[in-house]
Amino acid sequence: MARNEDLDVIICGSGPAGLTLAIDLARRNIAFRLIDKAPHPFIGSRGKGIQPRTEEVFEDLGVVDRIVASGGEYPPLRTYTPDGPVDKHAGILPEPTPAEPYQIPLLVPQFRTERRLRERLAELGHAPEYGCELVGFDQDPDGVTARMATSGGERTVRAAYLVGADGGSSFVRKALGIEFRGKSLGVRALVADVRADGASSRVWHRWGDEQPERSVSLCPLHGTGMFQYMAPVPLDVDVDLSAEGLTALLHERGGQDDIVIREVSWASVFTMQARLADAYRRGRVLLAGDAAHCHPPTGGQGLNTSIQDAYNLGWKLAAVLDGAPESLLATYEEERRPVAEAVLGLSEKLLEAARNREMRRGREVTQLDVGYPDSSLSLTGLEPSKGVAAGDRAPDAPVTGAGGPATRLFSLFQGPHWTLLGYEPGDAAVPEPRRGLRIHVIGDDVLDTGGHVRSAYGLSPEQWALIRPDGYVAAVVGTAELGAIETYLDGVGVRQQMREPAASRARRSGPRGAR
Repeated sequence: MARNEDLDVIICGSGPAGLTLAIDLARRNIAFRLIDKAPHPFIGSRGKGIQPRTEEVFEDLGVVDRIVASGGEYPPLRTYTPDGPVDKHAGILPEPTPAEPYQIPLLVPQFRTERRLRERLAELGHAPEYGCELVGFDQDPDGVTARMATSGGERTVRAAYLVGADGGSSFVRKALGIEFRGKSLGVRALVADVRADGASSRVWHRWGDEQPERSVSLCPLHGTGMFQYMAPVPLDVDVDLSAEGLTALLHERGGQDDIVIREVSWASVFTMQARLADAYRRGRVLLAGDAAHCHPPTGGQGLNTSIQDAYNLGWKLAAVLDGAPESLLATYEEERRPVAEAVLGLSEKLLEAARNREMRRGREVTQLDVGYPDSSLSLTGLEPSKGVAAGDRAPDAPVTGAGGPATRLFSLFQGPHWTLLGYEPGDAAVPEPRRGLRIHVIGDDVLDTGGHVRSAYGLSPEQWALIRPDGYVAAVVGTAELGAIETYLDGVGVRQQMREPAASRARRSGPRGAR
């Protein structure tokens, strides 16, 4: 018999975007279900690049150290030429700075990234439900009624919102009738996780660069004993994905027979696409990750963009569920769709460069410069700042607590709250506390002992920076304009708490209060 239950959010799809959203909602005490039609977690390495901005997101979510321990830096590239192998090292890599503590992209197999995210989710008391397929849904002004097929039969579940994080072939997007415009890039490729005899795990092996369409590569997957095997393949030819078939292809293209593929743990053949959904939301149903945008793998942008979709959406969903205006959800598409559009252009540009044997990657792939200066959530037109502006990524900086211990701004920002950072306000009155807002004053409870806050933020005495829960600057104002911050916080649901009679508090009940 069908069973009904009430939830805040249903997340369809337990890949990186779905898991990130689930972690963010879990730490905000939002009631949700994370479902996936697959019978078990994904086992492949597909999205293996973790960019510096995503490392910052993972720090906030409490999982960065485990992610770093699950992979490593990209290895040197060994290209096999007619004159012999040539090793190309990355050269001088950028050093971390006080403002940007993560500078180097990581190579972490996707199945390991997802495992670490599931572990973090379990610490928060939740887990994905595998073998649970969304087969239909209807929405009305008050919520979404979803039908799920499970081993125990079909269930009907009611929630305030549904998020489709169910990949490029998204059932949710198709059910909404949202166009997925774009194009096939005319490149078909195979990717597989293999064990190989005769290949060093200290370098990334590449053969056939003289003819990119006949290239093949083996990239070591740190800590697994496996390699990611990659090769373009013809559009209309069946591909033998067995160990023997992949060995034969390697020998044919590489021209050497001392490397043998002895095991294939996962393999896939795909045609590269560049596509973007016409809309990220219809009513109470939203799209995130690959369900909203599909990228070629060049530059390691797809997984990272998906994770940051979820990071942008999580705090907004929670705020609206807690009483913020429904219009706040409109800023999700407003902010994230232009980012995906720009990333699609970058990924296509990098794909073309790879076809021309150009493999250099610059700062553009780190996503550290992604921002929302044109967002309606960026409070502009106030006192000009010499440093950060509304919509910018909020930099890190080492500081000292008034009690003596050293800390960092990222540590003060960590968590689901907003942060108001005052810079040497003197005798000016500090704003009243609010639930969901933390106020720190440089020169009072926090000391800028090394001058790093001044350097990173460019704030003058008596200026204030409001930092969003996802680590972006919402506003920079002077003390005389703090009233604008108060109004802004009211508008995003961060309101001053009104004291209520004890009897009223005792009568208050319901699922939200019980969590």
